[in-house]
This record gives sequence, structure tokens and C-alpha cells, in this order.
Amino acid sequence: MRPSLVIVGAGPRGTGLLERIAANAAELYGDQDLDIHLVDPYPPGAGRIWREAQSPLLWMNSQAQDVTMFTDATVDMAGPVLEGPTLHEWASLDGRTFADRPRQGAYMRWVYERAVAALPPGIQVHHHARRALRVGGPAEGRQQVWLEGRPRPLLADLVVLTLGHLDAEPDDEQRALSAHAREHGLVHLPPDFTADSDLSVLAPGEPVLVRGFGLAFVDLMVLLTEGRGGRHDGETYHPSGREPILYVGSRRGVPYHSKIGYDWEGERPPLPRFFGPAEVESLLARPGGFDFREDVWPLIEKELGFAHYHRLFSAHPERTRTAWSDFEEKYAADDAAGIRALVADAVPDPADRLDLTALDHPLEGVRYASPEDLQSGLRSYIEQDLSRRHDAAYSPDLAVFLGLLSVYGQLVRLGDIGSWWHGFFSYLASGPPGPRLRQMLALSRAGILRFVGAGMTVTAEHGVFRASGAGVPGATVEARALVEARLPHPTVARSRDPLLRELHADGAATTPEGLLAVDPADGRILDASGTPHPRRFALGPHTDARGSGAFTRPRTGGPAFRQNDATARAALDFLRALPRRAAA
Repeated sequence: MRPSLVIVGAGPRGTGLLERIAANAAELYGDQDLDIHLVDPYPPGAGRIWREAQSPLLWMNSQAQDVTMFTDATVDMAGPVLEGPTLHEWASLDGRTFADRPRQGAYMRWVYERAVAALPPGIQVHHHARRALRVGGPAEGRQQVWLEGRPRPLLADLVVLTLGHLDAEPDDEQRALSAHAREHGLVHLPPDFTADSDLSVLAPGEPVLVRGFGLAFVDLMVLLTEGRGGRHDGETYHPSGREPILYVGSRRGVPYHSKIGYDWEGERPPLPRFFGPAEVESLLARPGGFDFREDVWPLIEKELGFAHYHRLFSAHPERTRTAWSDFEEKYAADDAAGIRALVADAVPDPADRLDLTALDHPLEGVRYASPEDLQSGLRSYIEQDLSRRHDAAYSPDLAVFLGLLSVYGQLVRLGDIGSWWHGFFSYLASGPPGPRLRQMLALSRAGILRFVGAGMTVTAEHGVFRASGAGVPGATVEARALVEARLPHPTVARSRDPLLRELHADGAATTPEGLLAVDPADGRILDASGTPHPRRFALGPHTDARGSGAFTRPRTGGPAFRQNDATARAALDFLRALPRRAAA
């Protein structure tokens, strides 16, 4: 029997790992034989989330020029760089286009096929369109990967989990809401991938409470409006009459910030500056560990502020009162209080100052006299956001975006830092395309979309769901339908994936946030003592080495590329060293 590697999950992460195996095989594995088994019920390359069989009304959330599956010279990795086309180059699209997801799925299928074709002749790939149920076997011997509907397991010398986004069992609150819905004949849609939700249960003209104002909401909005025959014409929405009325709110009460609508010009901020490898090493070396808010956040705040003010002083010096060299010297030496005083003196317009706390709480303390005033107020907020994010006069915003990418590249080495940062990053850096927010405004003017505001609370009582927000004290909305517009939190304990639950029961360690603990060096799964499993690896959002998204912008260092390369090289080294008799 030939040596065998099983990769569970054939979406972008599994495909990226396969590309790195192909890139490193000549150096590390030579012409030896190997069977690679890809296990995923969805098509290899695209996987579940990016599969081609979904509505073309759903878009990528990045411009086509910012989506790549290929490494470049900015990636800090041991393996060779094998450059390839971005989505816009491959599909001959305008680089600023937000491609539909079926187009992205076709790109991913092509990337997968290219990776398979690049493997040496002795390495064969086999796709199993099934779910993996569990992994067994001793650490010192071959693993058994049991598949749904297959009487015998796949035998594997190594197993890599690249599972992507997973379904989850409901928490206590979601169970209570579902029970109330069953008892009173209501509709409750728990957190899910929107394209897989049964939206037919949401009746035309009926009010629907929607909790969550991020990207899952944008998908929901599109499928329940254009997806039901409505039509946008400039700033006007023409209803089909089949739309429900969406009442949306969240903790912040506003949608994620619009994608920035201009290109970078001029000098880039020299990043990292205050939060780089040396600072990460220092944090990791602390005997008692570190606290994110006390120890990490001040470094992030200083790093993002440096990116912001570097751009302001270099591109818009007329809006500052001092020379950059003087400002930079004092900025580097000051603590947070000193920096606030420095900025107040050197940057006269508050609109040019970076206030991350205010950005995270945009409606803090804002009150409206009536629900209609709230609608008007939030439309004005969205209009102002669109204007700013498409005006190069505010290019420090783009510098902060670059700072966020730099920070994320460092944070992946720190493991589980809690969920707040990931939400904050997405809110600032991974919001919807500008056209989606313009559609949101049109739907609001048409009365199809109603804002509940910040601090949205939902209760289940008296046979209905009720929602209220902090913006209009005392105002409530009643509905017989509630949608949780967000993906399930990727905890191992509540995952519906039986393989992950079995791994946890078998001794795999999890973090306080419920993520699978892995060795940051190569992705090997850790046990409770911190010992890496020699034959089991994991990559992706269910691990504490999760990255910022499925895809990487070209020439940004790509932490996911670095992780994929390290895991591929570790796997090939292990497989090459196997005695041939042990693989028989």
C-alpha cells in the first residue's frame, strides 16, 4: 500500500495546502509515490461556501484584483514562490469589480486543477464526495478516517483538517428562541450560511426581525429583495411585492464600513513599526501569559495610529501643525495619554484624528425622538460613510486598513485572542462594497428595510418576538419571524461536525474561546499537555491560528500562505522519512 495523506476539506484552505504540496514536492519528496485523499461532499476547489451552484446575485466581498490564491515574494516562507493570476487576471475582469460567487467558485476550481496538474507523477489525488465522521488510530501508527456511507476507513499516514466554516449546535439562547417559535408557530432561523438557509419561510409583507448587520445580513437583504424579483434603478428600488419588511439591528446598530473606493498613491507607511515580530516574541515569552486588552491592544492601537498619521502628514500636511519628524519622535516615545495630547496639538480637525473607541461605538449616547428620526439618522450615517470611504482626501483610512492587515499577520502567532478583535477587524476592514450600501439606502427609502439601531435586544414573549434598540427609548417592534444574520461561532464543543467533536473527546486541546489548539509552527494538533500530535494537523477558522479571511490580497505577506507552506513542508518531510515497510 502506498503512503497516504488525507485532507478533510477541499475548499480554499485545502486547495491552498495542495498548491503548497505541489510547490514543495520536488525539493522534499522527489519522485516517491503518495496518495492524497480529499474528503469533502462539495466540489474541490470552491468547497461549500464558494461553490458555483449558488445565486449569482451574491458577490465576493473583495475586489477581483484583491483576490489571489498564489504566493509572491512578500510571503515569509521556506518553500518556493509560484506566482499565478489574481481573480481579475484569470477572469479578464476589471480589477475593481466585485465578482459574483459562482465566478469565484470557477476560479477556485481552476486553481485546484492547476495544483493537481503540478504534482509529480507519483502523487495521485482522489476526491471523496462524502463527510468525514471521525479519525482514529495511535499517534505512532497509521490513522483511520471514517467516511459517511463507507464501510471501511481510509488509512492515512497523516491527516490534515482544512474544514472551513462549520455548522454549530445552538447555544442556550438560540435553543430557547427556537422552542418559543415551535410552541407558537413562529419562524426562527439560527446562525447559518445565508445561501443555505430556507428563506421561503419568510412571508411577503410580513415584518422580520434581523439581528446582525454584517456580511451575512447583506446576503440576506439581497436574496429577499432582488432574489424575489425586486429591481434597483439608480437610487430607487422597485419592489416586486414579495419582499418581507426587514427590521435590522446589532450591537453597534450600523452596517460594516464600506469598502474603500480609491487606490493607494504615494509612500506607504513602514509597517510593522510598533507591533511586529519582536513584540510578538516578547508577548509569547511572558511567563504568566498575556492579556489582550492590557498587553496587546495598546500595541495595536499605537500601530494603527502610526499608519494613520504617517499618511496624514505625508499626503495631507496642510491639515497638520508640525513637522512629521517632530511628531514621529514624540509619538514613538509617548504613552496613550501623551499621544492623545500630541494629536490634539498637531492635528486641528477632529475628523483627521483616529479614535478607535469612537469607531467601535458609532452610536454611543445617540438618541432619537422617534423611530422615523432613527431611520433618517442612520441613512445620513451610511451616506457619510460612503462619501468618506470614496474620497481620497481621507486616505489615512486606507493607511489604517493596511495597518489592520499588518496587525493580523502578527496576531495569528499569538493563538486565541478572543472574538472581539475578529469582529472589530471585519467591521473596519471587511465591510460590503459601496454599491451594497447604496442598495441598503434605497431599500430604506422604499420602506423594505427598517433600522432598529444600536444595542438591539430580542425577547420571546406572548407568542411573538420583540426587538428594541437604545436609540429610541421605549420603542419596540413585534414580529413572528426572527433571523440571526451571522455565521455560527466556530467552537469545537458546539460544532455539528462529528469529526471535530470526536477529536476533542479523544484529547485534542481547545482554547478558552473553544477553538482547536494547534502548534503555530506547522499546524499540528495539540493535546491538553501542549504536545503536538505527530500525524494530525489542522488549518483554518476552527483553529487558534485562524487568519483574517478565505483569501489574501496580493503582496501583503499572506499569513495563510505561510501557514499552508509550513504544514505542507512538515507533511512532506514526515512522509518522506517513513520506512517503506511502515507504509505497506
